Amino acid sequence: MPTKPRVFVTRKLPDAVEARLQRDYHPVLNPRDKLYSTQETIAGAAGCDALLPCPTDRLDTEAVAKLPASVRVIATFSVGYEHIDANACKARGIVVGNTPGVLTDATADIALLLLLGAARGAANGEHVIRTDTWNIWGPTAMLGTHMSGKRLGIYGMGRIGQAVAKRARAFDMTIHYHNRKRLPAETELGAIFHAVAEDMLPHSDFLSINAPSSPETNGFLDARRIALLPDGAIVVNTARGPLVDDEALIAALNSGKLAGAGLDVYTGEPSINPAYRTVKNAFLLPHLGSATVETRNAMGFMALDNLDAFFAGKPLPSRVA
Repeated sequence: MPTKPRVFVTRKLPDAVEARLQRDYHPVLNPRDKLYSTQETIAGAAGCDALLPCPTDRLDTEAVAKLPASVRVIATFSVGYEHIDANACKARGIVVGNTPGVLTDATADIALLLLLGAARGAANGEHVIRTDTWNIWGPTAMLGTHMSGKRLGIYGMGRIGQAVAKRARAFDMTIHYHNRKRLPAETELGAIFHAVAEDMLPHSDFLSINAPSSPETNGFLDARRIALLPDGAIVVNTARGPLVDDEALIAALNSGKLAGAGLDVYTGEPSINPAYRTVKNAFLLPHLGSATVETRNAMGFMALDNLDAFFAGKPLPSRVA
């Protein structure tokens, strides 16, 4: 009977995913969910045929160069793969796969939660309940922003951006978007395309950031572009933290230029800019975009589909390198 491929798994995965791993592979699991250092990951992968990492694992050029020669494939438990040096993997002949598509709806749901939460002051509202500081109802107390019928700008109209637009249409929002390429009319569904992102911003009462992290997108929302948004606009980010200039966003929230922000991702998370914790008009979540049982299972199964295909000598369903 052929020996099952040996897979080094860097984090504790959902039970259903680990059960399939144990059925089909010889996995080296992480039952205590210890956050391994890069050196521990390299050492743990010794003698393994595959690596199943998460976004918390940094596999840069140096780390990839030090991976054991036995490692032939990396199946990351994530859509984004900026934590992996794909070019370094190609140079070593290591195949890399990711998990796109399966977290689209869950992430779009969180974007809508952030849009509504930021617009209606949900964070401050919950705070006064939990701290027993809720005063008598007043006609001008804790006023928020009405979302229905407003204009939503979407920066990045891929799968998740399109899913956000679908949900926003239920609120009769007018959709504006910027993307590298204009969508076909049957996919665009009446959304207004802006070839230049700066041209979209003045039409964005709400702005949803849904582009992947890249040298071209990182730092997109800076002070100059915030100034182009309408006064009282609301910004949400479910993409990646580095797309936003933290200092510029915090300043705009404190000055009143922006009425609110909803954030699920941050630069350097979980060590976020501490000033966010003092901004009352910021609705903050701890990277919950894909955090449903169904989605995390689907992510794990897609990672395993990539491994299954590789060891069967077939093309990966989701290959990035």
